Amino acid sequence: MNTSDRYRALDGLLRGANTLSRAAIWVAGGLTLASALYITGDVLARYFLGKPLGGADELSGYAFAISISWALSFATLQRANIRIDALYQYLPPRVGAVFDWLALVVLGVFIVYWTRYAATVAGLSWDNQSTANTTFATPLWIPQALWVAGLLWLCVVLALMLLRSTIALVTGDLRTVRDICGVRSTKEEADAEAEAGKRLVEGDAP
Repeated sequence: MNTSDRYRALDGLLRGANTLSRAAIWVAGGLTLASALYITGDVLARYFLGKPLGGADELSGYAFAISISWALSFATLQRANIRIDALYQYLPPRVGAVFDWLALVVLGVFIVYWTRYAATVAGLSWDNQSTANTTFATPLWIPQALWVAGLLWLCVVLALMLLRSTIALVTGDLRTVRDICGVRSTKEEADAEAEAGKRLVEGDAP
């Protein structure tokens, strides 16, 4: 396999990661919607029947944490994370590319430490067979494991992004560095919104 084939293979992995992450946000969105419906049902049952369904706050908390962890990979791939670009937009392209790469490195280090901490928490819950102090007495390792799984997938995505952007930076492919980890321009934001609107009208995934 020559160098160009390796690049294409890595780009293919990134496209696959984008597809899986897009599917993950649909599942995460469905989980959030289910949580909202359950809370609504709990409120209605409390009002009309005088007896709540119970566990709405507990289940919605699990749903929120799991949904966020699984949505982060797609947000990162779409460069939707917030960055302050007051000075960035005036930097020379090569300097800007270095800062884009450094921003991805810092994000990766933070996520790895976060994932490690989250895995430790889930592991302790498993070892101690900890349960929630609620009516459901949910084994805490179950929602925590789903939460950690989302963070682990984010680590995989970040590793792919960092590998591809590092190669691009070393070879002077500044356009690819920007496409992977640069700050999105106003035009890119507008194009993304237009594409999302088009897909919404056509009934496709966002």
